[in-house]
Amino acid sequence: MSPQTNPTAPTPTVSAAVSPHGEQPHLKRALQSRHIQLIAIGGAIGTGLFMGSGKTISVAGPSVLLVYLIIGGMLYFVMRAMGELLLSRKSYRNFADMTGDLLGPWAAYFTGWTYWFCWVVTAVADVIVIASVYVVHLAPALPEWSLPVIALVVILILIGLNLPTVRAFGETEFWFAMVKIVAIVALIIAGLALILLGYESEHGRASFAHLWADGGFFSTGFMGFVAAFQIATFAFVGIDLVGTTAAETQDPDRNLPKAVNSIPVRILLFYIGSLVVLMSVMPWTSYDADNSPFIQVFDAAGLPAAAAIVNLVVLTSAMSSANSGIYSTSRMVYGLATEQDAPSLFARLSRRNVPQNALFLTGVVLLSSVAMLAFGLGESTGFAIVTTVSSLCFMFVWSMILVSYIVYRKRRPQEHAVSKFRMPFSRVMPWVVLAFFVFLLWAFTGDADTRVGLVATPVWFALLGIGYLGLRRTSAHRRARDEHRAVAARERELAERWRQGTDR
Repeated sequence: MSPQTNPTAPTPTVSAAVSPHGEQPHLKRALQSRHIQLIAIGGAIGTGLFMGSGKTISVAGPSVLLVYLIIGGMLYFVMRAMGELLLSRKSYRNFADMTGDLLGPWAAYFTGWTYWFCWVVTAVADVIVIASVYVVHLAPALPEWSLPVIALVVILILIGLNLPTVRAFGETEFWFAMVKIVAIVALIIAGLALILLGYESEHGRASFAHLWADGGFFSTGFMGFVAAFQIATFAFVGIDLVGTTAAETQDPDRNLPKAVNSIPVRILLFYIGSLVVLMSVMPWTSYDADNSPFIQVFDAAGLPAAAAIVNLVVLTSAMSSANSGIYSTSRMVYGLATEQDAPSLFARLSRRNVPQNALFLTGVVLLSSVAMLAFGLGESTGFAIVTTVSSLCFMFVWSMILVSYIVYRKRRPQEHAVSKFRMPFSRVMPWVVLAFFVFLLWAFTGDADTRVGLVATPVWFALLGIGYLGLRRTSAHRRARDEHRAVAARERELAERWRQGTDR
């Protein structure tokens, strides 16, 4: 159940000392501009780029550049829609609040819990890869039985990083993201040097010509191009992370737009720039789909020490992704609990204003990664399943943001008219991006592994639906639905009067 706001009243503000949801302890605005900028960058650079890009290159060849560019461009408009909505009402703590406010209490419930599930599944995938791939690469002599133990230690470290203040989380993510940025920039500079010097490796001479000379730009055909969308989508999960920091961000009117507007630059530099260099230093056919291309390119250049450093960076990236997942899930469950969409014990904050009970819930669920490793489901089987489910659930959340935006423009045109952060091409782009998501669903049917995830994902929504059937019978939920209908009717009336010019 989301906060309702009188549409005729001035937009309320949320300070570090006042909660829009009562007088109980509340989240505090402790994240500074540098935290938000690096959290946004870190959210857009995850395991999917460092690890998954090897498979996308092998599937699509050079056309993978267009795949990342299209997905990134579409998600930029999702983030612009989210940014305008979050700034339209300062009482919104995250996008579950805004979907509930615009679409009804059911939307807050489904969006909030699905986003929690998205990040839990992503964090499970990250823990599996950290324990079974990255740590093993650094210490290949480790016995098989140690993998579940490593996963347990990783989970305890991540929980420990999130238990202090939110500022401590911001500092941790700031440095995690900085490591990733430095690594990618170093790769691009080193790769350009190898290309300009015409470096010769066992795979041939480094040259930009590899982008079109080895079978052409669409070297694997149209279906290879389509298949890459399945894998590349997971690389962008977390791009929306700034949407969960709204209640803990200092000066959101300035910091949130800066974070969102930097998305195109991040995509061009970190995704397109790094992939152009990777496929120019070595032909795309030289990359192993199951290993990080960042590590492979330094190995080919005869720099094993650099490859080991990149492996540490990839490990840091996975830790960063899981760390962000634990942060965002705890805040989402906390928000759900304050609106009675989750048990009230998860609405309690520690003395440092951290939702520790919600944090422990995520930690308990992460133990499933320990069980998966104990039963031999390592990076191949386990990772393929959970990344597919995660991508599909994130697509649902992104779709809910777009549908909320469409309703917002219809019911609150006067707020859209005065917005200082309006979404570009706001009449048509929400529909274009929703159509693109339908295309992605079709793309996910093209591979046996992703089809398993596509079939399994509806189970989550069925479980959510069963929970909602019980929740909607409560008196509090009935009141919330009645209040939402009344506010929506009033907003439609005000919108019509505004359009006719009677309020101007």
